[in-house]
Amino acid sequence: MSIVYTVALCTHNQADRLARTLADLALLEAPDAPWELLVIDNGCRDGTPELLARHAWPGGWQVRVVREDKLGLSNARNRAVAEARGEYVIFMDDDETADPDWLCAYERLIRDKNPDAFGSRIRVLFEDMRPAWLKDELLGFLGELNRSDEIVPLIDPSTSFYGGNFGVRKTICNTVGIFNAMLGRKGTDNTGGEEVDLYRRLLAGGFQVWWTPEAVIYHRIQAAKLKRTYFLDLHYRMGRMEAIRERGMHSRLPHPIYSASSHAPRARSGRSGGTPGGKPPYVGK
Repeated sequence: MSIVYTVALCTHNQADRLARTLADLALLEAPDAPWELLVIDNGCRDGTPELLARHAWPGGWQVRVVREDKLGLSNARNRAVAEARGEYVIFMDDDETADPDWLCAYERLIRDKNPDAFGSRIRVLFEDMRPAWLKDELLGFLGELNRSDEIVPLIDPSTSFYGGNFGVRKTICNTVGIFNAMLGRKGTDNTGGEEVDLYRRLLAGGFQVWWTPEAVIYHRIQAAKLKRTYFLDLHYRMGRMEAIRERGMHSRLPHPIYSASSHAPRARSGRSGGTPGGKPPYVGK
């Protein structure tokens, strides 16, 4: 039988975080339809290639590891779309733990709604002591997301899915295009927004995007590495990615040295709430 779902996991120099992601992924319940795991090694220079080579995959899994040397999350995701054998490409990040029902929940949504794209809930999971200053209203900056407790269509350009937990019908990319390589993380440059850009193009093209609260993923946070300046710098990066989306390839953007974090001693703490740029990485990642 043909593969229906491709789970795409893109990774860059995160061998220590990836090891737990793969261990937790072994608990995933298999959907009814055939599926595959596609790991995109995005120019890793740490122990990731060795980790992937020696990893003991669960019996019966179809797994492929593909290397993409062109750095950048959008480049890695575009490679995943090109390499995917499934009808749907479902993305997760290398610092996440999928609920065992994650893929089955998406299968139920696909059967019931026949979506062109979809997203679901992301919950923050602290791996150590949560800082006392980190209030609930700041969790959105760490990727916490729940658009609705019900299965509903996503129709507002400002309420996208997040990059750590979403999927798209592969053939749709032939119409709306692939991920914008000007957006998305590139090494230590944490600019995001590539999935928001895709989401808005999907809506503009009249495609059906659905939300389910049932396909939960946990974004693991090492709280000891969090710093207050991260939340200041995030505002700079959010503005920067919006400028890229608005002005395109010819944007003349300020150098990252002029980010909020470079002026942190004089800055006030940022406003609370989620970020429209997708699930951001955290300081120290």
